[in-house]
Amino acid sequence: MRVIESLQTGNYKIIQDTDLYRFTSDAVLLSRFVRAKKEERVADFCAGSGIVGLHFYAENEGIASVTLFEMQRELADMSRETVSLNRLENVFTVENMRVQDIPPKYTEYFSLILCNPPYERGGLESPDEKKALCRKEISLTLSELTESAARCLKFGGRFALVHRADRLAEVIYTLHESGLEPKKMQLIAGKTGDTPYGVLLTAVKGGRPNLEVLPTVSNHVRGI
Repeated sequence: MRVIESLQTGNYKIIQDTDLYRFTSDAVLLSRFVRAKKEERVADFCAGSGIVGLHFYAENEGIASVTLFEMQRELADMSRETVSLNRLENVFTVENMRVQDIPPKYTEYFSLILCNPPYERGGLESPDEKKALCRKEISLTLSELTESAARCLKFGGRFALVHRADRLAEVIYTLHESGLEPKKMQLIAGKTGDTPYGVLLTAVKGGRPNLEVLPTVSNHVRGI
């Protein structure tokens, strides 16, 4: 069942489907982890219902464009409806495709790419294939993701993602192998004192080694 929910920022709304994958607080943490630069061209990889791209746009000024890439047609169509509901057609574009298949017109096009990817290993243990595709590396591996991000970023462009804390070493290595140098990192815990379960990372295409480590953040996101 589809519902219209408040984004809790900028008077924007988002359409969600209770039968499909719904966004979590990690998506909001990611959208707040980086700030937009003037005339930023932004992409949201694995966009789902468009929460990361929309929330980032709502909290930043001066963004030139936001392109949402989502492989599942139902989620992509829902993102288009959200864009129309908020009258943002002049800023947002929705592309229904895998990030591995992004066409050459987007090569070195974006200055910032945001991504809340499927980051669990494993196959289709769940009978709900649509939700499994959002959570598990079934149709997109970590290396495919970082290679696509590197191809679509301008030199000096940023790639910001959220991932599992227990795969941190693998994520940093894979980013580096794709020419994306990690520059900022923040672990995510359920509450203060808990063992972190997630990590936020920003990497720069062609950047020099210099990693800033921020204090661990709680996933209790105010206003969402």
